[in-house]
Parts: sequence; C-alpha cells; structure tokens
Amino acid sequence: MHEDLQSEGESVSLNRVARLMSAHGIQGWPRKKGRGQKRQTVRPAGIKNHLERDFTALEPDTKWVTDITEIATQEGKLYLCVVLDLYSKLVIGWSMHHRQDRHMVIRAVEMAVWQRQGAASVILHSDRGCQFTSSDYQKLLKQHGLTSSMSAVGHCGDNAACEGFFGMLKRERIHHRRYRTRNEAKADVFDYLERFHNPRMRRRLASHDMRFASLLNRP
Repeated sequence: MHEDLQSEGESVSLNRVARLMSAHGIQGWPRKKGRGQKRQTVRPAGIKNHLERDFTALEPDTKWVTDITEIATQEGKLYLCVVLDLYSKLVIGWSMHHRQDRHMVIRAVEMAVWQRQGAASVILHSDRGCQFTSSDYQKLLKQHGLTSSMSAVGHCGDNAACEGFFGMLKRERIHHRRYRTRNEAKADVFDYLERFHNPRMRRRLASHDMRFASLLNRP
C-alpha cells in the first residue's frame, strides 16, 4: 500500500499508512506457507550463479529471473512460468500449462525475447529445476544471447525476486479465488499480469523517472 501511494505521487510515511489502515480496519493479506518441492537436477557444466543475490538492475533487459509456481483449481493443477525484468519488475514473459515441462518454460522465455529492446546480453537466472537444465532450454538461451544463471542447491533465497513476485500474486489475487477450471484460472491470472501488475509497475517506473528527471533539472 505504501509503495502504491508513493508511485501515485503521494508523500506519506510508512507509519502513517499503517496507522490509517489500522484505524479503518484495513489489513494486509498474510502469506500462506508453500508446500512441496520441485525436483532439482545437476547444474550444467560451465553455468554458475551470476546474480549472487544481487537483484538490482540499472537498465532494462540486463537481468531477468524466471521460475514456476502452481495454482490449484477444481479441475487440477495449473502451472505458471514467468520471466521478470529486475529493472522494471515487469512480467515480460509468461506461460501457463497443466504440465510444468520445458515447453512451457521455453514459451515464456520466447515471449520475453520477443519483447526485448536491443540485442545486448541478458542474464537469465533460475533455479535448478529439470525444465531449466534441459538441453532445449539451454540451447534456446544460447541462440538468443542469454546468459544462463542458476541457484545453488537448496538456496531458495538465490531466486528471491521471483519467489517474492509469486508471493505477491497469491496474496493479492489467487488466495482470494476458487477456480472451477484451469481456463478460469488462466483468465484471472492473465487479468492480474496484464491489467493489474504490469500497468502498476509502469506507473511506478514512470513516477520514478519523473522524480529523477526533476532532480537532474534542479539548479
């Protein structure tokens, strides 16, 4: 809430936001504990953790992160893969499927590549899930000049930026829905990504750029 107000140009302290929310009976959405683990594999030779938990980026299309999460529906599980730009926090690539296979991951990366501005090298960080260690995925990254980066085994904090996005998605939307079908979940996730999250990040980025420009123009 505090970040959203700041992105809209409001000057307000974090304590005041908390006090006003408490006075009006407004509460944040707690994070639910995740269950289960993805199958981890051996990191391919020559690939290391290029991010080293440095999730800051000074320019777009320099550092991307990707991961997979599951969404429960009455029809069965739906899997979502996203590619997140660490500069803008925009979801620049995404794909959904009832199986978390390498093809779903490849579609998400292809969408991100299609939206990339320029051809400069990009670090794309992931965990060691079998989808990301697959030869097809690694071949795709090489074809498009993407540098593969991977977390260490058992170190979820190595991809905390993507995990944080999934936590926000679930707190703000998924945990407040009961999806009857996968198609219903797909439509709602699409709405969140393209009509809520990405527009919010664009407004926040525009506000930041305006503040930075005003500082540069000061006498």
